Amino acid sequence: MKAISIQTFGSPDGLAIVDLPVPAPAAGQVLIATEAVGVGGVDIVIRSGALAAYGFKEGHIPGGEVAGTVTAVGDGVDASWIGRRVWGSTGTGGGYVEQAVAPVEQILPLPRDLSAAASVTLGSSGAVAHFGLRHAHFAPGETVLVRGAAGGIGIMAVQLAAHGGAAAVAVTTSSAERGERLRRLGATHVLDRSCDGGEEAPAGYDVIIDVVAGEDMPLFFDRLNPNGRMVAVGAVAGRPPADFGTKIMAAFQKSMSFAAFSAATVTPADLNAVRSEQFAAASRGEIEAVVHELLPLDEAVLAHQKMDAGEVFGRIVLTP
Repeated sequence: MKAISIQTFGSPDGLAIVDLPVPAPAAGQVLIATEAVGVGGVDIVIRSGALAAYGFKEGHIPGGEVAGTVTAVGDGVDASWIGRRVWGSTGTGGGYVEQAVAPVEQILPLPRDLSAAASVTLGSSGAVAHFGLRHAHFAPGETVLVRGAAGGIGIMAVQLAAHGGAAAVAVTTSSAERGERLRRLGATHVLDRSCDGGEEAPAGYDVIIDVVAGEDMPLFFDRLNPNGRMVAVGAVAGRPPADFGTKIMAAFQKSMSFAAFSAATVTPADLNAVRSEQFAAASRGEIEAVVHELLPLDEAVLAHQKMDAGEVFGRIVLTP
């Protein structure tokens, strides 16, 4: 089968098409003939080599979520899964392939009216946005800022905060055109990357959902209200400075807090319960899965180039 492998860490040119044998599903796994593969921000970070110290090696196949039809099952898996269209999590890799394996506890049947591309746009991003807001103890009537709102997680955080009764949902993004698209999805205020939104923008926020991190992250602590909470759900710009906590301590009397959130701390059952609700909501048109572009699997290099250039609004989906 065709697969995409990281042959050399660094630029997108380090990705290459390789030919691999079709894997046999192990006990507790299913084999999925992929129709859609989500291109996530973590794929870009892994490809860059930034996570090599965490065990990722050259030769790694990126991709954490796929959708398609189950063609085989491993020992202990009900054979009735065969022939069903599903969304599946492949963990930290293994998705950029024509045939992917996934644990049976991390697959979900797709609603009839939900496309494979929509499912891999929502599956991981929607769950992270949901539990990120929960981790921040978001409540109706609060003001929310989503930093880095044009990606999959940010777009879902905007929609969920708006549907959840936020008093205001501000976003940081790189262009007026993106800002208008985010307004249609529920944003009430559009700010530039420095958090300048003019006189009408809220002066402070009860909750900040940060997909970006990086060197500028501590600057956003200044935008937290007393008792405000910032939750980092991504780090597409890299790690914050080592002393970022000093900003919180300097404003000790405001009782601000910072936390990181990873979906790895949520059980597969709880993640799938939220995904099922979101898939159903999307099939009813209540939330939107924003697919930036469909590209063939063998154009993974182009997909990563577009991600690196900041051209993507929503999610690129690869189609084997």
